[in-house]
Amino acid sequence: MQIEIRNDSVTIKGYVNALERDSRALPSPQGKFVEQVRTGTWKNAIAKNDDIAVLLNHDWNKKLGSTKDNLKLKEDNIGLYAEARVCDADVIEKAKNNELCGWSFGFKANKQSWGKTDNEMQRRYLDDIDLFEVSILDNTRTPAYYGTSVEARDNEELCIEQRFVQDDIEVIDLVEKLVDEGRDDKSTELAKQLRLLELELEL
Repeated sequence: MQIEIRNDSVTIKGYVNALERDSRALPSPQGKFVEQVRTGTWKNAIAKNDDIAVLLNHDWNKKLGSTKDNLKLKEDNIGLYAEARVCDADVIEKAKNNELCGWSFGFKANKQSWGKTDNEMQRRYLDDIDLFEVSILDNTRTPAYYGTSVEARDNEELCIEQRFVQDDIEVIDLVEKLVDEGRDDKSTELAKQLRLLELELEL
């Protein structure tokens, strides 16, 4: 995860999930298993939902935006890549204090298949999912790679699964960087405005 800090926003980039790679061992009532997301699964999930939310800590009361405005999601040859420009003051403060710790995502599995690893552990393959949200996690939430919640949507109870992705955090304070490089206030402000304009064009 890369975090770029500005005065009035943070841009958070990184991979939410890697394709065709085993997860860590996940608990279930039937025993532990590992999980892989098939190539194309993220692409199809994004195509099916044009309003995927970005949340803080899976909390729908802390919705930070969506793919309709400030969140970009794409599947590439590595996995699910996310980029969000967040203007929430609480998130900006947490970024400045190095309190953001990774990505997570909430989904419903529609089609899956099973196999086994070399050491006979069950392996689950996700072939088709509904992706509801990606979350930025802070250090107030205990990272749980595997979790479930039951939500009522359209008079139907859905079992929503959650996955946490541990990541290295790189924090870049762009304003401080420009000042350290000896830029004057005018050029620093101009650079900030140009970068925000670039981000708006990208999003």
